[in-house]
Amino acid sequence: MKILVYGAGVIGSYLAHVLCTAGHDVSLLARGKRKEELQQKGLEIHHYLQHKITVDHPQIVGRLKPEEHYDAVFAVMQYQQMWAILNDLAACDSPLVMLVGNNPSAAQMERYLQHHSPAPKTVLFGFQATGGRRENGAVVCVRPGAGGLECGALHSEPDETDKARLAKIFAGTKYQPSYFSDMDAWYQCHLAMVLPVGYVCYANGCDLKKASAAQRRQMVTAVREGYGLLQALGYPVLPEGCEKYLEKGLRRCFLSVLLWIMAKTGIGRLAASDHCRCALTEMQALDKAFRAMRTRKPDFPMPVWSELERYMPSKNQ
Repeated sequence: MKILVYGAGVIGSYLAHVLCTAGHDVSLLARGKRKEELQQKGLEIHHYLQHKITVDHPQIVGRLKPEEHYDAVFAVMQYQQMWAILNDLAACDSPLVMLVGNNPSAAQMERYLQHHSPAPKTVLFGFQATGGRRENGAVVCVRPGAGGLECGALHSEPDETDKARLAKIFAGTKYQPSYFSDMDAWYQCHLAMVLPVGYVCYANGCDLKKASAAQRRQMVTAVREGYGLLQALGYPVLPEGCEKYLEKGLRRCFLSVLLWIMAKTGIGRLAASDHCRCALTEMQALDKAFRAMRTRKPDFPMPVWSELERYMPSKNQ
C-alpha cells in the first residue's frame, strides 16, 4: 500500500517506522533541516526502552501533491499546526485521512475537510502514545511495547471498510489500532489528563523530577476535577473506566506509583518534560482550548486545577 505520513516529528517518525516495517511504500513529508537530515541519514530512531536503534528509508517528500494517489494519509502535527495543512489534506487524492495527535477542535477540522475536499473521503482521528525528542538528526523515542493507535471517527467507530483498511495497513506488526466510538470525547478527556501534568512540569522548569509528592497528588486531584467538568458538560469519560484510577483505593495507589515512575525517571523526561519544553506553543493552545471549555460551566468548582494552571507560561513570557 502507498501511504503518506505528513509530519516527521517524534510521533510521525515512529509511525513511519512501523509502516516501513509492515512493508508498505511509505512517504514521509518533512521540510527544512529535518528534510535534509532524513535525506542524508535516513529515518534513525533510538528506541529508549527497547535499547535498539533502527534506520529506515522511506521516500522523503517536501510537499503533498494533489495528483499523487495514496491509499491512506496520516497527518501527524502539533494541534496548532494542523490548521495550516487542512487545505493540503482536503486536496489530497486519498480515500482515508487520519489526523493524529491532540485535537480539541476535531469537529471543526472534520467539517472543513469534508466541505473543501473535491471527492468524498473518510476522516478519522487518532492518538499515538509516543514520547521523546529529536537529537542530532535522530529521534529518541519512548513508547509502551510496540505502541498502537487509539482511533475512531468523531462520534462513531470506523466502519467495517475502514477497519479492514487499517487492519491491512498494520498487518504483520505488533502495532495495532484500538477503536473508540467518540474521539471528540476521547480528546477532551486526554486534555483533562495531560494538562495538569504539563502545569506541574512548568512549575518545575520543565523538569518533572523536581515535582514534590504534594504536586503529584495535585495532578491526580486536578485530573479528577477535569473529568468532573467534562461529565457535567455531557461527555463520557474515555477510555472507559479510567476515572476509577482517581478514586481512593488500590487503583489510585497504582496510578500514584506510575506518576512517581514518570516523574523520577528518564521516562518522564522523554514522555512529559521534553514535550512541555519543546512544544510550549502546542501546550498553550491546548490550555486555551480547555479554558474555553470551562466557560461553558463557569461555576463548576475546580480549585486545584485553577491553582496549577497559573504555572502555564503566557505567550508574552
